[in-house]
Amino acid sequence: MDRTMLLGVEGIKKTILHGGFGEMPRFITGTKVSFHFRTQLCDDEGTVIDDSKLVGMPMEVVIGNMFKLEVWETLLTSMRIGEVAKFWCDVTHTGMYPLVAKSLRRIAEGKDPVDWHIHTCGMANMFAYHSLGYDDLDQLLKEPQPLYFVLELVKVQQPSEYDRETWALSDEERLKAVPVLHGQGNKLFKLSRYQEAANKYKEALLCVKNIQHKEKAWEAPWLKLEKMGNMLTLNYCQCLLRQEEFYEVLEHTTDIINQHPGEMKAFYMRGKAHVEVWNEAEARADFDRVLDLDPGMKKAVKKELAILNMRMEEKKTEEKLKYKGMF
Repeated sequence: MDRTMLLGVEGIKKTILHGGFGEMPRFITGTKVSFHFRTQLCDDEGTVIDDSKLVGMPMEVVIGNMFKLEVWETLLTSMRIGEVAKFWCDVTHTGMYPLVAKSLRRIAEGKDPVDWHIHTCGMANMFAYHSLGYDDLDQLLKEPQPLYFVLELVKVQQPSEYDRETWALSDEERLKAVPVLHGQGNKLFKLSRYQEAANKYKEALLCVKNIQHKEKAWEAPWLKLEKMGNMLTLNYCQCLLRQEEFYEVLEHTTDIINQHPGEMKAFYMRGKAHVEVWNEAEARADFDRVLDLDPGMKKAVKKELAILNMRMEEKKTEEKLKYKGMF
């Protein structure tokens, strides 16, 4: 079937490649839609940018959940289950695609879907670092252009037909979920189940960041969420320390310190990570900063400095044995 139509939305044309079956699904708010997608340039070769089938799993969105690429909701709600359609969308609908594609690619690579440790939204992050990390997406962001989306609607689930994960919640529901997830993480940490605790803290943090991205930076609501996010990040880092992921701790705590140079706990945790990787000068500098910010931490810092001294002695002994063996 090759039938081109307009959807009543300016800047969109639809071509049905394979008809679906059954009645039109009900796409009410909260409906979860599973689909495969292929994104192509509007060039003579039909250059493919992304293809979910190569990843091996369909994409999921929840209707009415403010997905960054709003046009996909419009396209999907014109389809029947099993239908395959090709949509031409002009630049008014495709400008956010590079940011969405970055998150989807990170998922496919087994990484976090968003750079949640960077305390700016995706667009501000791009301007700060001048790159999304993918050359083709950088080019699309600099020079927006029309795109083709080939979609295959796989499944439609009404809100009562699936267990809603935090990414599928409304902002109000996310806010309510944060203290619950935080409490669950704390209990798991006390039981020494550090990976499970880390997952809870990260899930809560993603809820916070999803809401925060919609607020104006550095205004009161944004700052309140920022404080919550920093607390969760530091809890997450505590788990990473127990799992000996020291360099990731250095990364996350440094991000916090760069934004909030008065965050004592971030300096303390970064100092502990520096100790574990034998960064003596950096560890001492961080613990000095801890005492500047909170003299009441003197006893805790003294303990950490004793550990640092012991670690450095161990390193010297190891190096002596190593060089002794060489000569």
